[in-house]
Amino acid sequence: MAQCVQSVQELIPDSFVPCVAALCSDEAERLTRLNHLSFSELLKPFSRLTSEVHMRDPNNQLHIIKNLKIAVSNIVTQPPQPGAIGKLLNDVVSGSQPAEGLVANVITAGDYDLNISATTPWFESYRETFLQSMPASDHEFLNHYLACMLVASSGEAEPMEQFSKLSQEQHRIQHNNDYSYPKWFIPNTLKYYVLLHDVTSGDEQRAESIYEEMKQKYGTQGCYLLKINSRAPNRASDEQIPDPWSQYLQKNSIQNQESYEDGPCTMTSSKNSDSNLLSLDGLDNEVKVDGLPNNFRIHPLQIDQCGDPPNNTDGSESKSASSVHETKKASTAVIRGACLTLTDHDRIRQFIQEFTFRGLLPHIEKTIRQLNDQLISRKGLSRSLFSATKKWFSGSKVPEKSINELKNTSGLLYPPEAPELQIRKMADLCFLVQHYDLAYSCYHTAKKDFLNDQAMLYAAGALEMAAVSAFLQPGAPRPYPAHYMDTAIQTYRDICKNMVLAERCVLLSAEILKSQSKYSEAAALLIRLTSEQNTWKGLDSDLRSALLLEQAAHCFINMKSPMVRKYAFHMILAGHRFSKAGQKKHALRCYCQAMQVYKGKGWSLAEDHINFTIGRQSYTLRQLDNAVSAFRHILINESKQSAAQQGAFLREYLYVYKNVNQLSPDGPLPQLPLPYINSSATRVFFGHDRRPADGEKQAATHISLDQEYDSESSQQWRELEEHVVAVANKGVIPSSFYPTQYCLNSYSDNSRFPLAVVEEPITVEVAFRNPLKVPLLLSDLSLLWKFQPKDASGKDIEKVKERVTGEPEMIGTEVISEFLINSEESKVARLKLFPHHIGELHILGVVYNLGTIQGSGTVDGIGALPGCHTGKHSLSMSVRGRQDLEIQGPRLNNTKEEKTSVKYGPDRRLDPIVTEEMPLLEVFFIHFPTGLLCGEIRKAYVEFVNVSKCPLTGLKVVSKRPEFFTFGGNTAALTPLSPSTSENCSAYKTVVTASPSLGTALVSTASSMDFGTGTGQQLEAIPVPLPDSVLLPGASIQLPMWLRGPDEEGVHEINFLFYYESVKKQPKKRHRILRHTAVICTSRSLNVRATVCRSNSLEDEEGRGGNMLVFVDVENTNTSEAGVKEFHMVQVSSSSKHWQLHKSVNISENKDAKLASREKGKFCFKAVRCKQKEGGIQSSEKYTFADIIFGNEQIISSASPCADFFYRSLSSELKKTQDQLSAYPEKHREATEGAVRLVEKCSEVDLSIVILWKVVHCGQQASAYVVEDNKQLILEGQHHVVVRTVGKEAFSHSQKEEPPEMELLKFFRPENTTVSTRPSVEQLSNLIKTSLHYPESFHHPFHQKSLCLVPVTLLLSNCSKADVDVIVDLRHKTTSPEALETHGSFTWLGQTQYKLQLKSQEMHSLQLKACFVHTGVYNLGTPRVFAKLSDHVTVFETSQQNSMPALIIINNA
Repeated sequence: MAQCVQSVQELIPDSFVPCVAALCSDEAERLTRLNHLSFSELLKPFSRLTSEVHMRDPNNQLHIIKNLKIAVSNIVTQPPQPGAIGKLLNDVVSGSQPAEGLVANVITAGDYDLNISATTPWFESYRETFLQSMPASDHEFLNHYLACMLVASSGEAEPMEQFSKLSQEQHRIQHNNDYSYPKWFIPNTLKYYVLLHDVTSGDEQRAESIYEEMKQKYGTQGCYLLKINSRAPNRASDEQIPDPWSQYLQKNSIQNQESYEDGPCTMTSSKNSDSNLLSLDGLDNEVKVDGLPNNFRIHPLQIDQCGDPPNNTDGSESKSASSVHETKKASTAVIRGACLTLTDHDRIRQFIQEFTFRGLLPHIEKTIRQLNDQLISRKGLSRSLFSATKKWFSGSKVPEKSINELKNTSGLLYPPEAPELQIRKMADLCFLVQHYDLAYSCYHTAKKDFLNDQAMLYAAGALEMAAVSAFLQPGAPRPYPAHYMDTAIQTYRDICKNMVLAERCVLLSAEILKSQSKYSEAAALLIRLTSEQNTWKGLDSDLRSALLLEQAAHCFINMKSPMVRKYAFHMILAGHRFSKAGQKKHALRCYCQAMQVYKGKGWSLAEDHINFTIGRQSYTLRQLDNAVSAFRHILINESKQSAAQQGAFLREYLYVYKNVNQLSPDGPLPQLPLPYINSSATRVFFGHDRRPADGEKQAATHISLDQEYDSESSQQWRELEEHVVAVANKGVIPSSFYPTQYCLNSYSDNSRFPLAVVEEPITVEVAFRNPLKVPLLLSDLSLLWKFQPKDASGKDIEKVKERVTGEPEMIGTEVISEFLINSEESKVARLKLFPHHIGELHILGVVYNLGTIQGSGTVDGIGALPGCHTGKHSLSMSVRGRQDLEIQGPRLNNTKEEKTSVKYGPDRRLDPIVTEEMPLLEVFFIHFPTGLLCGEIRKAYVEFVNVSKCPLTGLKVVSKRPEFFTFGGNTAALTPLSPSTSENCSAYKTVVTASPSLGTALVSTASSMDFGTGTGQQLEAIPVPLPDSVLLPGASIQLPMWLRGPDEEGVHEINFLFYYESVKKQPKKRHRILRHTAVICTSRSLNVRATVCRSNSLEDEEGRGGNMLVFVDVENTNTSEAGVKEFHMVQVSSSSKHWQLHKSVNISENKDAKLASREKGKFCFKAVRCKQKEGGIQSSEKYTFADIIFGNEQIISSASPCADFFYRSLSSELKKTQDQLSAYPEKHREATEGAVRLVEKCSEVDLSIVILWKVVHCGQQASAYVVEDNKQLILEGQHHVVVRTVGKEAFSHSQKEEPPEMELLKFFRPENTTVSTRPSVEQLSNLIKTSLHYPESFHHPFHQKSLCLVPVTLLLSNCSKADVDVIVDLRHKTTSPEALETHGSFTWLGQTQYKLQLKSQEMHSLQLKACFVHTGVYNLGTPRVFAKLSDHVTVFETSQQNSMPALIIINNA
C-alpha cells in the first residue's frame, strides 16, 4: 500500500472515538450561525485533547489515555441512505487529486525506472469518510452516543425552561419506540448542559446568574458557560484570525453544504427539499414538539430520490467535481468564525477539556464498573474480570467451528439486556478509551459466546475487534491474529452479506499487515474484495474495487523485491474500475502509471489498449492534447492489431483530432502521424516530364524519376560533362563548375543549394508507407513551402511567410485531389511546384487531409500512378494536417573532430534557388534503330527543338563511344532536312564508274580535321551544325545522323550528352545539358583479319622502300540471324598517310564476291608508298584513300559517312595504344624515343583497311530504317582493320583472350622488371630488305665449258630513316643434310664480303656471279646480310634472306 500520513497506531484510535450528541435550541443555533458554523462544526477543530487524561479500570488500576478525541454531532433520526453514502464517497475521491508539481517517487527495479506517487490522499480521504459515515448497528456499540450536550442561549427568555424542553426531547428520542435511530450506548445517557453566551450582544451578568442557577440544579460537573462571539461581525475583516475549520469542513463539505449555504435558515430549506423522505418516518415535517424544531430528524446523508444514481458514468464525475468546485468557491467566499477571537478559541478548547474530564470520562469509568459488576453478578464469576479471563484462557479451549459448518444465523438478535451484549458493550467502551488489554479479553469472551449461539454477525464483529485490540496492545504480548480478520471478512461477506463491514475489516487489516511489511498478504487481502459481482444495497462496488486494487498494486511495488509487472497489471485493473465508477481522472492516472512498465517492452497489444484508454479518458476530460498524443502512439507503432481494431483506433484518432482543430481553427496545422514518410528517400527533379514516343519519333531519355540511380553511370555522365565544359572553355574547367544534377536523391551530393529555373516545374517525390491494415485516403495533397523572392540583383523583395497554395503569382502548387494508400502499402506521390519568380525556395513538407474511406478492407483496382484518384472514394472522416520533410545530411568524417564526434552535414535538396530563365532543348530521334549488325551503317535523323523563350547556342554532343555516330564532315553536301524527302537510297556517297583496269585502286585524299576529329584525341566534343550556331525560341531543325553498329555483338548502352548555352550569359547557371542513352543490340556479321608482308619483287618499282603485299581474310560469322543470308563484298579501301592499296592480286573473273554463312574469303592486294606532296606540315593530317571496287559503283571512302567512321575508329585505336604506353614508367618511355624508335619504325606500316559490304535482307525489321532496293531491304556496313606492323596479324575487333592457366601463388615480392632499351633481334632483322634478281632458268653447254657463271643482282634497301652499316658475307655454306639433299652446292665468285653504308631509305645493288659445275636446281639465297645502326656496336643478321628460297634451274644446253 502507499504511504499514509497517519500510522496504523494513530489511524485506528482516530477512527473509533466516543460519540457525543448535540441538541441545540434555535437561539443557540443562531449564535453559532453568525460564524457560518453549526454547534457541532464549531467544536470540531478543538475535539482532540491536548494533554493526557487518566481513568481507573475496574481493578482500580490507573489507565493513561493519549490524544483522546471525541466526536460531537447533531442528532438525526434518519439513518443514512446507502446511495447517499456512495455519492459522498464518490465526491470525496473525485475531489482529491494529486497535487500539481508533486515530486514523484522514483523506484528502480531491474530495467524499470518508475515515477510513482508515494502517497494516495484520495484513498485516505475515502477511508476516513467511509469509517466516519458508517451507520450505527445493533451488534456493536462503537458509534453509539455516550452522552448528549443540551445547548441553550443566555439571550433566551427562559433558558432553564429551554433546558428542560431539550432534556425531554432527548429522552423522547431515545426511549420512544417510534425512533430507531440514532443509537444510544446505555439507557442512562449522560446529559451535559451548555449555556451559550454572546459576549458582544448578551448580558454577562444575566448569563452568570443563569449559570449559577444551572450549577445548583445540574451540579458543577454537569453544566458549562461557554462565551463566544467576542467581536462584532462588521469588524471581521479588521483582523486576520486563523481558520481551523477549513481542513475539517472541506472534507465533509458535500454532506454539510446545506448547513451553511443559506445562513441561519438552512434547516428549513433542507427539510423542505427532503419532505418526500421525511414522510416515510410517519411524522409530519412541519410538526413541532413543544415548540422545538425537528431539524434533528434529517440525516445529512439523505439525498433526493430523483437525483442521479451514484454509478452514472456519463457525467456523475463531472457533476460531482463541479459541485466540489462550487463548494470550495462558496467556502472560500464565506469567512468562518468571523465573530470569534483567539480567546474564544481557547474558551472552546477549555470547554472540551472540562466536558471530557468532568463529564464524559467519569461517566465512562462509572459505566465500565457497572457493566463489570453486572457481568460478575450474572455469570456468578469472581470479582475480577481479569481473574475470570485467566481461567478462561488457562482452561481447555473449546474447538471453534469453521464458517462452513455454522448455520446462517446472521439474523439472530439479542435483547438489549443480554449478558453477551453487556460484554460487548464493555469491550467497546474499553476500546474507545484505549484500554486494549481489557478490550481484548472482553472481545475474546464475547466471541466464544456468540459462536456458541451461532450468532454470526455478532461473532464476526467480536473477531474483528479482538484482532485489532490484540495488535494495539502495548508491548505486543501476542502476535496479530490475522486469521481472526480472515474469518470475520468471510463471515461478513458470505454469510451476513454485509459488504460495508467486510470492507472495514479489509481496510483495517491491510493497514496492520502493511505496518508489519507483509505486503504480499495485504495485497491478497485487498484483492479478495474486488470481485465485479460484489455490490451492497444498490451501491456499486467499482469505486471500492478501484481503490483497493490500486492499494494492492502499491503493495506489489513496495515489496523487498518489487513485482513491477504485477503492479502495472493491477493498476490497469484499478484504472478500469475507476472508469466504470465515473472517476475519469483517477482512471487516466492509473493507466499512465502502468504505461511506464509496458512502454517499449514488446507488449504491443497491451500498449495499444493502454494508449487507447488514455486517449479516451483524456478526451472525456477535455485534455485534447494528451488524447491526440495517446492515439498517435497507437498509430505510429508497428501494430499487431486486427484490421477492424486498427480502423477503430484510426476513427477515434480522427474524431479527437477534429475536435482539437475546431477549438483553434486558425492555429498552426498539426503534425499528422500517418502515413509514414521516409524523408531520406525523398527525390527532387528539376524540369519537365519526358515526352512519350510518337511513332518513329523518340524523345531523348534524359533523366526522370522512373530511372534507378546507378553510381557508375552517374560517374560517366560527370566525366562527359567535365570534358565538354573543358572544351567549351578552351581546355580549362572553370573553378565555379559544378556537375549538373537534375535529380537529387540520397546518393547525390546535396551539400549545395540546387538551381531551379523560372517557369520550369520542380517535382518532389515523397515516399509514403501505410503501416496499418486499413487503407488511408489522403485528399488535397500538396507541398508546403516558404519562398523568399529576389530581384535581378539578388536583393530580397519581401518576406513571404509559409504558404501552401497562396501567392500563385510567385509559386504555383499542384494539388492531388485524392491519393489512396492501401493497407501496408508503400507508395510514392509526385508533387509539383511551378516557380514564377526568382528567389529562394524552401520546401518544408506536405499538407493533406487524412481520412479513411467508407467501409473497411483493402480497395482493389486502384491505379499505381500518383494522383490518379478522381473523387471516387467517399471520406468517412478526415482532418487537415501536415508532415515535415526533415532530411538528415551525410555524416561528416573528414577532420579528426568529425571522426571522434557525430556530426552531420547539410542536405539542401529541398532548398532550391530559382534562377532566371534559361533555354531549354528537346531532342527527338527519328528512325533510330534498336538493332544493327556489327559494323552496319544506318542513317537516322535528329530533331533539335528549343521549347523555351531564350535562344540557345554552342550546341555540342559528346559521347564515350564517338565511333558509333557522326553528323557528317564539313565537306559533305547538305542532306535533305526531312527523312521523308530523302532521294538517296544509300547511306554512302556513291558514283557510277566506267570499267577501270581490273582491280586497280581509285585514289583520293582527305584530312581528319575536315571531319571534326583529331587523331590525337579520343573523347571529342562534336559541334552540332546549327544554322548560324543559334537555335531561336520555338525553332526546330532536323539533321542527319549516321550510325555504325559496334564491332562487338551484344547489347550496348551508348550515352550522348548534349551541351548548350544561353546567348545571354547567366552568373549562376552557365550551361545546360541533356542526356540520352541509346540501347543498341548488335548481331554478328563479319570477322576481318589482315596481315602485311614485304614483297621480294623488283618489277614496277617506283621510288624507294619497295612495296608490300596485303592479305585480307574475311569470314561470315552471321548465323542467318534476322533474315541475313549472305554478305556481298562491295569494296575494299585503304587509308594511310604513307601507304595505299595499288591493285588486287587475285581478282577473279566473277567480280561479285559473296560470302554465305560461315564461309571465308581471302583477298590479296599490293600496296605501295604514297607519293609525297608539298607542304609537309599541312599534310601531316592528310590521309590517302584508295578504293578497290568489285562492282560498277564506287563508294567515296574519303567522304561522309565512310571517312567519319574510319577516323573515329582510328582515334579509338590510338587511344588504346596510348593507354598501353601509359602503363610503362616515364623513364622507360623516354629511353625508347631514340634509336630504338627508329628501328621500330622500320616494321611499322600504319595501314588501315576498310571493308565495305552489303547484305540483302529478306525479313522485315520494323524497328530499323533500311534502304529499299527493288523492294528488297539492303543493309550496308563497313569494317576497319588497322595494320600496324609488318608480319603481325590485325583484327577488325579485339579477340577474346583465353584465361591463363592456373598458377601457384607466389608469396614473395617480384623484382622490378625493366623494359629493355635495346631493339630486339626481330626489329633489327627488319632494318634491311634484300632481294635477289636472277633468271629462273639458265642453259649452259657443260660439254664445252665445265664452269657455268650466272650473273646475280643483290638488291639492298634500307627500310629505316637512320644510317645503317651493312655487311654482306658470301662465304656461308649450307651444311644441313636436308638442304644438301634438296639443293645442289655452288660457289660465289669474286669478292666474298662487302661492307657498305646505306643512308635513310637508300637502295643499293650488288652485281654477283654464281659458279655451277653441273646441272640441277640451286638455292641462291645463301648470302648472309648483317646490319647495325651506325652509332651502335652490335651487328645483327637480317632475316630477309631466309624468307623464301631463291631457286635457279641450271640446264645443259
